[in-house]
Amino acid sequence: MRRRAVGTVHRRTLAAAGLGTAGLLLVGCTAAGQAGGAAGTDGGGDGTVKVGLVYSRTGLLAAYGKQYRDGFVAGLDHATKGTGKAGGHPIEVTEQDDAGDPGKAVSAAKNLIGKGYKVLAGTTDSGVALQMAPLAAQNKVLYVNGPAATDAMTGVNPYTFRSGRQSYQDILTAGTMLGDPEGKKVTVLAQDSTFGQANVAAVKAVLGAEGATVGSVLAPPGATDLTPFARQVKAGGPDLVFVAWAGATAPALWTALDQQGVLGAGKVVTGLAGTASYPVFGTAGAKVSFLAHYFPGAGGGNAVETAMLDGVRKAGGTPDLFSADGFTAAQMIVRAVEEGGATDTAAMAKALEGWSFDGVKGRQRIRAEDHALLQPMFVARLDGAGDAAKPELAGTLTMDAVAPPVKPSAG
Repeated sequence: MRRRAVGTVHRRTLAAAGLGTAGLLLVGCTAAGQAGGAAGTDGGGDGTVKVGLVYSRTGLLAAYGKQYRDGFVAGLDHATKGTGKAGGHPIEVTEQDDAGDPGKAVSAAKNLIGKGYKVLAGTTDSGVALQMAPLAAQNKVLYVNGPAATDAMTGVNPYTFRSGRQSYQDILTAGTMLGDPEGKKVTVLAQDSTFGQANVAAVKAVLGAEGATVGSVLAPPGATDLTPFARQVKAGGPDLVFVAWAGATAPALWTALDQQGVLGAGKVVTGLAGTASYPVFGTAGAKVSFLAHYFPGAGGGNAVETAMLDGVRKAGGTPDLFSADGFTAAQMIVRAVEEGGATDTAAMAKALEGWSFDGVKGRQRIRAEDHALLQPMFVARLDGAGDAAKPELAGTLTMDAVAPPVKPSAG
């Protein structure tokens, strides 16, 4: 377990899995004792707010965890104006690695809660987040979820919020590229896995409900010859192909789709992942439309985005897909403490409900009814191929244009 009190800025270098090694900005050089030490369960004798940052420092999603963590540190420095305090209360952060394992995350969270931590943040994986949310409600601690996008987190309980987007917002963004869905044919191309099937279900729930006919082409996860699946998609003559694909076979998939004429026959849409994924598309990338949660520059260089980009880079990091989620989480926690105090987590939650603020992506709002984070979404294209590929902004959708349906809090 790693702990720091936020105050004076200093740096150290950490090895980061996934995207490489970078020097990370750590705020603070004095910790108020060791975790679970002299500080009591009331948030600290000096009004310190203890925050547990539980995320994937290792494991399959470590690269995403690093992006989130880098953004969080930069956001905390920005939101507290470099003081490390919110409403006069010092903010002390302890990092815990869940390694993408729900059991490890829950164990870490219980340990932190038992030591008086009033705020939990993080989680890169949806499966982890779904285990953390009920724990937050049971113990009445504020939980600000990270990049985990499952729609099930929205409205799950009064103590749980999200700092990133949810899957419904992704699908609504993709749907704007189809125009009026009524009478249109949509094919979801995915692997026959939990991930792939979930995407099929989401597209049916969103675009199917608006009048589109949604079908799917599912390939075995271990398939390496993907030409037959590309042909099957082409033969169906869809108006829109929604591709949800993960893993090492992605380059082969995009090559097959290009060779079989799928990319030239209709609109093909997929999600824009992190920088490391750009070379995967090869020359096919120029023929694909991308729905984008975030990429550096998507916010148009607004003041908050500039602060995030500068903060992460100054620390030696590289801004990427989920840097914005970490930055936003820090903004939310500072707001909760400034308006709700150091110990009353119900008041903290109340302070976030209905809050509108300027974020990395632009103007955002936390919907009071279900804690959905309403936010802009983006449409992008890739310019160039291979290592030279760079995203370009093709369009911005307002937060209201891609707002998920209201799902009132369950608790």
